[in-house]
Amino acid sequence: MITKETFNTSVGDITLLTITNSSGASATLSTLGAGIVAVRVPDRHGRLDDVVLGYADPADYMADGPCAGKVPGRYANRIARGHFSIDGKEYTLAINNGPNALHGGPTGFQNRLWTLISATADSVTLGYTSADGEEGYPGRLDVTATYTFDDNCTLRLDLQAVTDAKTVINLTNHAYWNLGGHASGSVLGHTLQLNASRYLPTDDTLIPVGEPAAVAGTPMDFTTAHEIGRDIKADFPALRYGKGYDNCWVIDGNGSLNEAAVLVDEHSGRRLTVATTQPGVQVYTGNWLEGCPAGKDGATYHDYDGVAIECQAFPDAPNRHDFPSTLLEPGKEYRQTIEFRFDNK
Repeated sequence: MITKETFNTSVGDITLLTITNSSGASATLSTLGAGIVAVRVPDRHGRLDDVVLGYADPADYMADGPCAGKVPGRYANRIARGHFSIDGKEYTLAINNGPNALHGGPTGFQNRLWTLISATADSVTLGYTSADGEEGYPGRLDVTATYTFDDNCTLRLDLQAVTDAKTVINLTNHAYWNLGGHASGSVLGHTLQLNASRYLPTDDTLIPVGEPAAVAGTPMDFTTAHEIGRDIKADFPALRYGKGYDNCWVIDGNGSLNEAAVLVDEHSGRRLTVATTQPGVQVYTGNWLEGCPAGKDGATYHDYDGVAIECQAFPDAPNRHDFPSTLLEPGKEYRQTIEFRFDNK
């Protein structure tokens, strides 16, 4: 079942669409930034709670610092110093994160009103057309984001795009998860396991440097599940640079849909398993949530109250020919999938 509600706001008309499955669990999507604004799933006792951080006012998602729940683009994550080249031609982007370009720029896809293309009982397809030259990127890009929420409490996101000129693209979803309930406080007690034996070391502006490095023997090792907060204050470069985790791991496996992460809240019993076709997963522990817009249900969010698990291509890949390519050419189709599978233990 799907319900729809439209709000006339200062940033335009925003439509929220809620897919409810046969057990009463639900996922709510927004046309602003193609965002996930609520996911209500049961704990081990069958009690439903909303496990996505989000705002009381649908318009507050526009240009918010945390990029809560939305689809950033045209290039999620960072491009070093806002420069890249295609076939010898240089392109310059807005600098909006230290010396680098982040999430497609100040008016990236996350800060656009997407068009509702279709809605069925269990799915929503949203679309956006990015003009040639928008935020400095070449080529017109036509993008769709299709969300499906099924009776097994799997929220699937299928991302597709085509272009009329060579361009770069990297799309993900930036939801912040708190499996105890969005207003339940810190997630540092959640356990996390990553299907990743390597991560990307960075400089102090979070641009990858050198080759992927083994996680073994470092605070970046989540190959065995443990509490997120166990090592978060360790004296380790990656943790000092970001005031916590804000790093990309290289997903192990060569299947069509690889498991990337398993997040568990032992108190509620809720478990989130994330699978994807993407090569990397950026884990961001909400290190700078303080001062974000007022939360749903009267909540006030603080640093580390949510964790983003962003399946994506590697940061700065347009400038790293040794990384999986993010180039999209005319006649080709960009297709990536992320699945968020909820159950309890």
